[in-house]
Amino acid sequence: MSDGLSAEHQDIWRFVGDNAGAWDIAGEIPRTVLTELGASGVLCAEVQKQYGGLGLGSQESGALTAHAGSLCSSLRSVMTSQGMAAWTVQRLGTRDQRAMFLPQLIGGRLAAVAFSEPDAGSDLGAMTTELRFVDDTVIVDGSKTWITAAAYADMIVVIGKAGDNAAAVVVPADAEGVRIEKIPHPTGCRAAGHARVRLDGVRVPAANVLGGTGLSLPFLVTTALAYGRMSVAWGCVGILRGCLDAVTEHARTRQQFGKPLAEHQLVSRRIAELYAAEQIATAVCRHASERWDSGSPDQVIATVLAKHVSATQAVQGSASALQVMASAGASDGHVVARANRDAKLMEIIEGSSEICQLELARHALATGNSSVRQEEAQ
Repeated sequence: MSDGLSAEHQDIWRFVGDNAGAWDIAGEIPRTVLTELGASGVLCAEVQKQYGGLGLGSQESGALTAHAGSLCSSLRSVMTSQGMAAWTVQRLGTRDQRAMFLPQLIGGRLAAVAFSEPDAGSDLGAMTTELRFVDDTVIVDGSKTWITAAAYADMIVVIGKAGDNAAAVVVPADAEGVRIEKIPHPTGCRAAGHARVRLDGVRVPAANVLGGTGLSLPFLVTTALAYGRMSVAWGCVGILRGCLDAVTEHARTRQQFGKPLAEHQLVSRRIAELYAAEQIATAVCRHASERWDSGSPDQVIATVLAKHVSATQAVQGSASALQVMASAGASDGHVVARANRDAKLMEIIEGSSEICQLELARHALATGNSSVRQEEAQ
C-alpha cells in the first residue's frame, strides 16, 4: 500500500498500518508512535526548513493530512493540534521564540492548543482564563476543556485574557499547578487525547508569552483556528477516502441475491453519493490551499468554506458508507464505524457548522457576487 507514496506518507503508513482500529478501541495511540512521527516532522509539516521542519506548502501538507485522515482520524487530530501550535508560534512568536519552540515541535515534543472553556466555546467573550504579569513571570489561572492532544502534550499553548487584551502563552505540561484529566470515552477520535486542563497559579517565564499581550482575542484565536480549520477540512477528505476504499471493496465482493452488492442499483446510488462527497470535499480543500499558498486575501473565507463543506460531506458520506456496509461496517474499530463517529465531531470542532455558516453569510452579504466576478476575471 506504500508503493508510490512520498517518504512522509510512508512514515505515517509504517506506523499506523492496521493499528487504527485497536487504538480507537483502546482510546490511546502509543506515545512512541507520536514522538517518532513528531521527530520526523510530519506532525507539523509546514514548519519552515530553517527550523528543521519539512517546509511543506498548504497543498502538500493537505495531501499528507488527508492520507493520515484516511488511516486514523485520531492521529490526524494530533497532527492538527501540533500544527496549530507550530502555526501560532510561527505567526505570533518573536524571532527568539520561534528559534526556541519550533525545533522542539519538530524534535519529538508534543503540543496542544487550549481555547475552549466549560462556559466559553464559540463565545470568545466569555473566556475567563487570565494571565497576570509579575516582574519577569506570567501567572496563569483558568480551566480549559476538550483540548485535543492535551493528554499527550509536553507543552500547551494557552489562550487567555491579559487585562483588556489577549495573549497566548506556552505552558510546560509538567509545570506546577497544571492538571490534565483525560476525557473518558469520547464519541469520536477516541485516541486523540482529548482532555480537560486546569491551570491554578501556574508560573512560567514572561518570555513564553508569544509576541506580547497587545492582541485582540478574536484576532489571536482566528490566527490559530485558520490552520486548524484547514487541517480538519483535509482530514475530512481523508475520512471520505477511507470510507470509499472500504465500501468499493465490500460492494465488489459481497454477494446478495446471487450477484455482487455493487450491481444493485440502490447500493450503487450510495456509492455514487460517497464518491461525489469525496470529490466535492477535495475540490474545495484544493481551492482553499491554493489561496493559502498564493497568499490570497480571501484565504480566510476560503478556509471557512472548506471546513464547512468538507465536514458536512464527511458526515453525509460516512452515513452512506455505513448504509452500504451494514453490519460489516458496524463493528467497533472498523474504518467505517470510526468514520461515522469521527465525522460528526468535525462539524463541531474548530468552529461549528453554525459558526461557519454565519461567517459565510456575513461574507456573502458584504461582497455579493464580487468574488464570482473576480474569479471570472482571473
